[in-house]
Amino acid sequence: MCWPEFDSPSVFCRLLDKDKGGHFSITPTCDKVTCKQQYLPFSNVLSTKFLAEDGVGVVTDFMHRPRPSSRSHRHMLPWLMRSVEVIRGEMEFQLECFPAFDYARASHDLEIKVAPPNETPQPELHAADAENSIFQSVFMHWDLAGEGAESHVGSQRAIFTPKPVVHEEGLGVSTNPEDVAAQTAVHQMDLRFVVGCAGTGSCPHVVLEAADHPGRLGQGVVTRFKLHEGQRAVFILRTTPEAATAHMDNQNEIALFYSRYDPALNMKEVEDLLEDTLLYWLNWIRSCSYSGRWLENVERSALILKLMTYEPTGAVVAAVTFSLPEAIGVHGRNWDYRFTWVRDSAFTMYALMRLGLNREARSYMSFVGRICREKNPDGGLQIMYTLRGGRDMPELILPHLEGYRGCAPVRIGNGAADHLQLDIYGELMDAVYLYNKFSNPLSYDQWVDVRALVDYVCDNYDQPDMGIWEVRGKKQNFTYSKIQCWVALDRGIRLVEKRDFPCHSLDRWRRTRDHIYEEVMERAWNPRLGFFGQSYENVDTLDAAVLAMPLVIFLDGTDPRMIKTMRRIMLPPHKGGLTANNLVFRYNVVETDDGLSGEEGTFSLCTFWLAEALSRASRIDITFLYKAQVIIDEMIMYGNHVGLFSEEIDKSGSHLGNFPQAFTHIALISAAFNVDRALKQKKPQSAAI
Repeated sequence: MCWPEFDSPSVFCRLLDKDKGGHFSITPTCDKVTCKQQYLPFSNVLSTKFLAEDGVGVVTDFMHRPRPSSRSHRHMLPWLMRSVEVIRGEMEFQLECFPAFDYARASHDLEIKVAPPNETPQPELHAADAENSIFQSVFMHWDLAGEGAESHVGSQRAIFTPKPVVHEEGLGVSTNPEDVAAQTAVHQMDLRFVVGCAGTGSCPHVVLEAADHPGRLGQGVVTRFKLHEGQRAVFILRTTPEAATAHMDNQNEIALFYSRYDPALNMKEVEDLLEDTLLYWLNWIRSCSYSGRWLENVERSALILKLMTYEPTGAVVAAVTFSLPEAIGVHGRNWDYRFTWVRDSAFTMYALMRLGLNREARSYMSFVGRICREKNPDGGLQIMYTLRGGRDMPELILPHLEGYRGCAPVRIGNGAADHLQLDIYGELMDAVYLYNKFSNPLSYDQWVDVRALVDYVCDNYDQPDMGIWEVRGKKQNFTYSKIQCWVALDRGIRLVEKRDFPCHSLDRWRRTRDHIYEEVMERAWNPRLGFFGQSYENVDTLDAAVLAMPLVIFLDGTDPRMIKTMRRIMLPPHKGGLTANNLVFRYNVVETDDGLSGEEGTFSLCTFWLAEALSRASRIDITFLYKAQVIIDEMIMYGNHVGLFSEEIDKSGSHLGNFPQAFTHIALISAAFNVDRALKQKKPQSAAI
């Protein structure tokens, strides 16, 4: 967990080092226990149920979101809340909280404060009002509505104070002042708790104790407590108000902060925060207009994409993790994805607009306007930015962390930021075109910004680049990049034709668009092997990225060349294809110079692209549509137990790469939308090709 921003230093990262990484766990102490986990319906509130012979316990994890027009909480409280309760019998739990600040580089001090007797919060009667009862009875097992039920605030407060440290290897952060503030944020944090008593008046006993842990740079807290049916304990981790107001000099400003972000703590307050959060997510997902097949998976993907949106700017983070490997072993395929790629964000905007969720599209268009006004000296864009629009993200290796399952190195930052990847202009222009069509008409100022990008494509489309896969080998004229340059020009031309925008370069755009099309059909097509090659230089190498051709309307899905390419991709690798067990590799790592060693798993994005491409070819063969449906059904099985996907899947069906991966969830939404639409249309007669 990185705190307080997506790209801030981690506080807990046991995935990357089981000894040094830090953790915050709440687990039953009994030996034989079964664990079940789910998101509560229509929300991003996580519920974990532990079932044992003597009792059933539930841990509910959430971060607060104020619901629209909330009377009690107009401001979001940046707290991590973990509620523990027993709904049958009794169960004993062990809590361990061992933070490891600044990617486990900073040591810290622990102080457990105990309130003096005259300041210890007293038990209070609590009766839930009728407004709360719907969520207590439908979503939660909490039952404090009865008269006489009590709750009280724990008299202890564990305060973790990190110490300043000088990093010999550097900070690995942007030079943008806004980014520096977030990417070097190492805040004092505290852990507090509230306990809820059973209707009989008996209250659980929770005592925080300091403890050491091998490999950690500071003490953590532990506690073992037993809950009976109807009892509850809620633990709250946050940045301390003292740390949050340390830079403030104005006493009125400090008082306002405390009134908004440090309300009096009690169980009623916690219940209200949970209700606000549930209603926020329910109201948000109700705006989704999709009602087709795989609805639950589409809605879960939309909820995850919303979680991965940095609300202050509208940027979408590619993943919330860093350095989870794309191949097990020391191969170096470990990257930091806590940034916003123009490509990923444009695809996200497309996916959410398809679902009728247009507010996020408008937010991202504001972000696009910002980066368009701050172009590179040559008039182009970077392939990725920080969440605040910063341009620097120096790549740094953290040698003190062993890596996931020993897969070093652990990297923060991303050295691909200065890559030339021409495909981003097509993906962005396609999203802008759809935004104008389905969301809001493009303004003149927005048109001026994107018009300059289309001119840039005209000037640079013939340059070799690093491609969509961000290879770290040599530059090539990648087929996918040329296709997306065509898309950028095509969508720019369509905007002029539909909106009558001024464009003195329109004739040039048309000539360049047609030239790119002819060039791709001549130089990327391999007549001997019968497929579109990876690049002009490597037409003998297959690349699943060309499956995007019918998706962006470069070729019709029924074009004979496209059909032959799809058929070749669907062959197993040992027969010259890219598909194994209905899962698609993005390319053959043996044949492709990507500048890295080792193998990798199948690429989930490419598998969903194959399903969508097949659905577009099904007008001439209904079996393609059946195949597309099977692929999506099987892919959904590879999601984890709560429906989340990583970037890749290995031979054993395990997830590889950073997690959850926005790209994969975007592709799921798009494939489900288009395959469902094809299934609803009149079914054609099967025909041999």
